[in-house]
Amino acid sequence: MITHPSYVVEPWSLRETELNLDVLAQSESVFALSNGHIGWRGNLDEGEPHGLPGAYLNGVHELHPLPYAEAGYGYPESGQTLINVTDGKVIRLLVDDHCYDLRYGELTAHERVLDFRTGVLSRTAVWTSPAGLAVRITSHRLVSFTQRAVAAIAYEVEPLDGRNTVAVQSELVANEQMPHDTGDPRVAAAIDCPLVAEEDFAQDTRLRLVHRTRHSGLRVGAAADHIVEGPEGTTWSAESEPDVSRLTVTAALAPGERLRLVKFVGYGWSATRSLPAVHDQVDGAVAIARSTGWEGLLAEQRAYLDAFWACADVEVDGDAEIQQAVRFALFHVLQAAARGEERAIPAKGLTGTGYDGHSFWDVESFVLPVLTFTAPRTVAPVLRWRHATLPAARERAQQLGLNGAAFPWRTITGAECSAYWPAGTAAFHINADIAVAVERYVIATGDEQFERGPGLELLVDTARLWRSLGHHDSDGVFHIDGVTGPDEYSAVARDNLYTNLMARRNLIAAAETAARHADRAEELGVDDEETAAWRDAATRIAVPYNKTLGVHEQSVGFTDFQRWDFAATTPEQYPLLLHFPYFDLYRKQVVKQADLVLAMMMCTDAFTAEEKARNFAYYESLTVRDSSLSACCQAVMAAETGHLRLAYAYLGEAALMDLEDLEHNTRDGLHIASLAGSWIALVLGFGGMRQYGGQGGTPARLGFAPRLPERLSGLKFTVLVRGRTLRVDIRSSAARYTLVEGDPLHLLHHGEPLTLTASEPVERPLPPVSVLPEPQQPTGRRPADRAVGLAVAEADTAG
Repeated sequence: MITHPSYVVEPWSLRETELNLDVLAQSESVFALSNGHIGWRGNLDEGEPHGLPGAYLNGVHELHPLPYAEAGYGYPESGQTLINVTDGKVIRLLVDDHCYDLRYGELTAHERVLDFRTGVLSRTAVWTSPAGLAVRITSHRLVSFTQRAVAAIAYEVEPLDGRNTVAVQSELVANEQMPHDTGDPRVAAAIDCPLVAEEDFAQDTRLRLVHRTRHSGLRVGAAADHIVEGPEGTTWSAESEPDVSRLTVTAALAPGERLRLVKFVGYGWSATRSLPAVHDQVDGAVAIARSTGWEGLLAEQRAYLDAFWACADVEVDGDAEIQQAVRFALFHVLQAAARGEERAIPAKGLTGTGYDGHSFWDVESFVLPVLTFTAPRTVAPVLRWRHATLPAARERAQQLGLNGAAFPWRTITGAECSAYWPAGTAAFHINADIAVAVERYVIATGDEQFERGPGLELLVDTARLWRSLGHHDSDGVFHIDGVTGPDEYSAVARDNLYTNLMARRNLIAAAETAARHADRAEELGVDDEETAAWRDAATRIAVPYNKTLGVHEQSVGFTDFQRWDFAATTPEQYPLLLHFPYFDLYRKQVVKQADLVLAMMMCTDAFTAEEKARNFAYYESLTVRDSSLSACCQAVMAAETGHLRLAYAYLGEAALMDLEDLEHNTRDGLHIASLAGSWIALVLGFGGMRQYGGQGGTPARLGFAPRLPERLSGLKFTVLVRGRTLRVDIRSSAARYTLVEGDPLHLLHHGEPLTLTASEPVERPLPPVSVLPEPQQPTGRRPADRAVGLAVAEADTAG
């Protein structure tokens, strides 16, 4: 989309200058607003036309049965789907007797702008009705970061060629009609009319609806209040029915006169609170918002984002598209987490219902690393949500005959919702992903209170799972059998390397954390014998390696499988999961997404530089990137192994995943983890940032190994570590490290120890990068060469 002439490349905003109905659903995703609690898709204010209407509350879901052709022990019985709640953003417009609808009349001007610094979506349109009456519509929309339960809209209409009578209908609408399922497993299950009315209210300028979900039993409330400004004679009336509460404002407007409506919307939901309590909650939220006023909400929003960007901004010199894309990405990553407050981060955030609104492992492995170093206050609440789901995870482990906790592959509430065992329950690595996220957060922040509380409990229960899931063979080697790693084109394997290495980190972190907090560990039933068993398993864990090829194996025997026939696979047959049986995928050497390559990124000390280079080249030739999670990992390891041009290509793919709709499913919501991946590709890839040490008695410290591709002339970013603010400025020949505030900081620059103080920046040269033969990708799966593309674009511009 961003390469379409309707979209302008700008450093701090996403601007659309022409409305294209063919990609309306995609635009609704990229223009979505959220604060982690409320999500509003970027639907047009007037409600129609739309691609996918969407108003979401984090955690509000409906239940549906999971059908099986044959029943099996341990199969989850109930699925969960994020639902469209009461839509508070609808403001319909009638010009004389014609409804404002872009499919009728003529739209002569259109512009939408999402400003990453103000957090406001603005829209201007000029429309001529079928009767020839022209009006200008201006709207501004926000979902508040500071007032968690509040969203607001300022909507204005003015005539352009004569006196018009207009009517503005501001609505709360429940049970909106939704598009039908496409059959793509990545699309949410459709649930018609999930809300049962309990209360409807309309009086003066105030509206309210309260509903209850049919099966999950959640009570959902929405309320609105308005400020109306118009010429003399402006009138309004309110009415309600079970699924609609409406304020209608009418005015006769002469040229130069305007009708302005400010709408404050409050949301709330609960599984336990009474109807009066939810009723009062949403009314109270609206009252506070109205007291703050529209200008006050704008000021609060800007201040919140100023503080975020001061610590999170990434400056990219030499590529305007990537600059825009990484800020777009960081803005949406923040939106997904800012005010979730002990709720999950769905894979699509609150931008759409793709993947049923479920949270997966990619939150801990891709999203939380970004937030840990840019907005650490948002991380502990997500991990506390995982901690709150421990009872369900322990029950699941017990059902599977295991100790500790088995966290779900996909979920909203903590219950397993994956109906496909090989790529769901068998993907036990999610337990280590959670544990490593805990370890990363504690090392980066020094949050001892969290470590002693929820952190230790998460580490202990996941360590107990690994110790019971694996076993020692007759030689004492510890194996973990029957598991699925990140690569979903392989399943139920022995000793998946990523799983084993992450489990090793998990086991060691649990043992060392228990030793630091011995009294708390004792309360959890941990003793010296148990921690010794964890350490023994970690020390003796299997690391599959093919000596003949000189590469690590993704799992035992993987390199002996037949290679997939990539030459016979057409571009139309990707993603492979939609065109080939899993049976065939599972028995061939073909990799859906980075697996062993991700292991090298996450467990960097487990491999030598030579091993990383050989491994990367081998698995690059097998990886088809049928997952949006792959490109950023490949970018990081391509940069580390010296393939900077290839890393740059993968950066472009990760950063533009949604802006260019590369997976053809942006209509269902944004890929939050891939958006996070743009930061990962830049900071961990070209910045070479890694966390070293922290286990086995070695001190934890950040290391950097910066290197830039030829097309980029500079890269600047900021990371937060243990109360310190570190700024890194990378140029083609040198890197400059500045400690903005905080105690002295020890770090590494290409292995050289440095000590920074707040008074004195340190600059070091970049070592030369060896030119290596570039690894090959599967036929037809080479990423677009970004350097060539930019050169062509510059030549066209110059011509």
